[in-house]
Amino acid sequence: MTDPTSTPRPPKRSLFELIADVPRLVSELVTAEIEQLKAEMFAKFKALGLGAGLIAGAIVVVLFMVGVLLTSAVLALSLVMPGWAAALVVAGVLLIIAAILALIGYRVMKKGTPPVPEKTIESVKSDLDVIRGVNR
Repeated sequence: MTDPTSTPRPPKRSLFELIADVPRLVSELVTAEIEQLKAEMFAKFKALGLGAGLIAGAIVVVLFMVGVLLTSAVLALSLVMPGWAAALVVAGVLLIIAAILALIGYRVMKKGTPPVPEKTIESVKSDLDVIRGVNR
């Protein structure tokens, strides 16, 4: 006797029916994987955005701190010279630091121009020549 509460079993399917379902199952699998990828990337980008916002806030606070430190440097120098001269000395030191940083930045940028991936382009051309069977 069968149990009335048990669910009926679906009829067994033939091999051809199972093979016919493969494209649909693969499509569903790919769709599910894409949805999972979207959800995972959304969560990661959300965390990255929040972290970047917090880091930007920290940078703003550090900039305010630098301003306070510069003010304290001017006040400390004003103990040994007039206040206006102390402010000019601190400003001159900052100008020298900015000029050095700008010069270093210019030299680094000059190494990166023009922004064309020359080695990669040559490698791709070489790969295409190999595929075509052409010797360089």
